[in-house]
Amino acid sequence: MSTTALPTVPLDAAATDTAVGDAASEQPRTYLVRTLGCQMNVHDSEHMAGMLEQAGYTRASSQDEAANAADVVVINTCAVRENAANKLYGNLGQLAGIKATRPGMQIAVGGCLAQKDRGDIVAKAPWVDVVFGTHNLDALPVLLERARHNEAAQVEIAESLQVFPSTLPTKRESVYAGWVSISVGCNNTCTFCIVPHLRGKERDRRPGEILAEVEALVAAGAIEVTLLGQNVNSYGVEFGDRGAFAKLLRACGRIEGLERVRFTSPHPAAFTDDVIAAMAETPNVMPQLHMPLQSGSDRVLRAMRRSYRSEKFLGILDRVRTVMPDASITTDIIVGFPGETEEDFAETMRVVEASRFSSAFIFQYSPRPGTPAATMEDQLPKAVVQERFERLLALQERIGAEEADQQVGRTLEVLVAEGSGRKDGATHRLSGRAADNRLVHFDLTTVPDAALLPGVDLTRAPADLDDPRLLDVVPAGVPRPGDTVTVTVTKAAPHHLIAEPADAAGLVVRRTRSGDAWAAREKARLGGGEDEHSHGTPAPSGPVSLGLPTLRR
Repeated sequence: MSTTALPTVPLDAAATDTAVGDAASEQPRTYLVRTLGCQMNVHDSEHMAGMLEQAGYTRASSQDEAANAADVVVINTCAVRENAANKLYGNLGQLAGIKATRPGMQIAVGGCLAQKDRGDIVAKAPWVDVVFGTHNLDALPVLLERARHNEAAQVEIAESLQVFPSTLPTKRESVYAGWVSISVGCNNTCTFCIVPHLRGKERDRRPGEILAEVEALVAAGAIEVTLLGQNVNSYGVEFGDRGAFAKLLRACGRIEGLERVRFTSPHPAAFTDDVIAAMAETPNVMPQLHMPLQSGSDRVLRAMRRSYRSEKFLGILDRVRTVMPDASITTDIIVGFPGETEEDFAETMRVVEASRFSSAFIFQYSPRPGTPAATMEDQLPKAVVQERFERLLALQERIGAEEADQQVGRTLEVLVAEGSGRKDGATHRLSGRAADNRLVHFDLTTVPDAALLPGVDLTRAPADLDDPRLLDVVPAGVPRPGDTVTVTVTKAAPHHLIAEPADAAGLVVRRTRSGDAWAAREKARLGGGEDEHSHGTPAPSGPVSLGLPTLRR
């Protein structure tokens, strides 16, 4: 473990007891966690929140969160793109003024950029109290107390994983959907990527531990789970079973009450037909696939050390669509990799045209210090990268619109989300995700007025216990987050669909355990009961047998 800190007095056990005792005698300190980056970071932030709540902190109110007015503000950083540092220091600059007016306020920085920059963060922003890395999330509460006691910044970066994150307490943002990490780290050596350096080699959880966490989520009300890993389909290599990911998907299909299973992200080089078969033959595995392309040029793929070629990539998509014709496929693409020629870029355009992605995350290449690509010759001028980016974006926007148009007239079951925005003030549309993960905004104007109490806005969180969504018997046609609705698509755009109730009589709502869990949580928030769905218990760490073959440790 590498520890960098300003000069401090060591904090012994007695001092720790005193600090914790002093904290316990005060009003609970409030916290908020700001997340920059990918789904892994979002899930890590849930662990940070869980640890803080276990240590006695309480989440700041929504008003205080908006104003960054909390006793502890944690920023969970990303280091993948060039503007990551700008985002971090922009946030820290805003917090400096707030901290000056709030005695005792603490600021902590964690995540990938913290792992990379370490003590530089405190040097550039001396008002930061704690810096911790990707390998020691569990140290956050102790470091905060140590910083308070010593009145000095604490910077602690572990060089290897100390505690598997999924064994830590978790405060999940959603009661109806949850992330479940199946592995951490990555064994690939892509020349543009700094993730393996910051998160280390791949470490796989055992299948029983993963399935036990999924079962615990379902028992707490979730009906959707997303399996997370830097390269999910290399899962199992560490313990000697290259078919473990397909088996894991099939095992998820046997969990009663689990309606939707998703995963991200696979790697084309390791994507095998047994996974395709498991997706097609397991009813609760959704017809959705995120398959990172990065480039359509075989020459550029070699320079990136991406161990597949465009023909193999397109072959995977063909086989997926053969067994799942309605699958929605998304991707990541980098434009302007060092040495990319116009001919290379034309190959990317060709592959994107052939792939028919429903959407794509398109990035302009930016050199990341510490990666081989950062020192390659033939770094492209910004103007060239920008022009190619705009051409590829225009192509994908056209394809996305054409693919979305194919959805018009289809009847979909949509899982209702919260906090997605009303999209249209006149119709008060709610939002949710279809089985293929497309974003759907659906119309509420056909819900009978009698079902809606005067002044209630279903697009917002309940303001009081009289909200119709919190009643013992919820009025027909009133959806809650976590419920599902049946709608017909009436209009399409590249990034979302517009829908209306499939039944002319009104919106058909299917009540779910997730909707019940959401209502229980909201009642507890408003003082009307206890929330039994916080998902704050650490995942079981022992072996659990749920139908997978026994795997050697």
